[in-house]
Amino acid sequence: MTLPSQPPEAPVPGDLKLDAYLPYRLSVASNAVSGLIARAYEDRFGLTIPQWRLICVLAEDGGLTQGAVVARTGMDKVTVSRAAQGLAKRRLVQRADHHADGRSHFLALSQEGARLHAEIAPLALAYEAALISGLAPTEVALLKRLLSRLQSAAHALSGEPSPG
Repeated sequence: MTLPSQPPEAPVPGDLKLDAYLPYRLSVASNAVSGLIARAYEDRFGLTIPQWRLICVLAEDGGLTQGAVVARTGMDKVTVSRAAQGLAKRRLVQRADHHADGRSHFLALSQEGARLHAEIAPLALAYEAALISGLAPTEVALLKRLLSRLQSAAHALSGEPSPG
């Protein structure tokens, strides 16, 4: 990752107030939401957040290589590999050697994984609905657009291509 040597028009360092600093606020909000959902998935289904994300991606996109999962989710290779191994041990994901890359695997949901996804998806949607219940539909749409733009800006500043 290549970061610019200095951000454009850097404000005076004394102006930094943590509670008003957007990257901090995003991180705190993300941790709060992830923590809430992680407890529910761990307690009820024995899944970590990376495992749940992997199940969702495979349910939505079909079988993928581990590299494609990394690109799609923003999770690192080690996290995806560990999630896949744990799910394979539980027979929720099937792993096959990737014919073009011996270091990678092709991942697909098993029937049991698809059944578990069908059971958890309504819970995930209920959590989302509860989290956004105090927002108007237009606010939710705006929030999603703004988050997408922030993600694209972060990728541009890092020199990395923006995913899909």
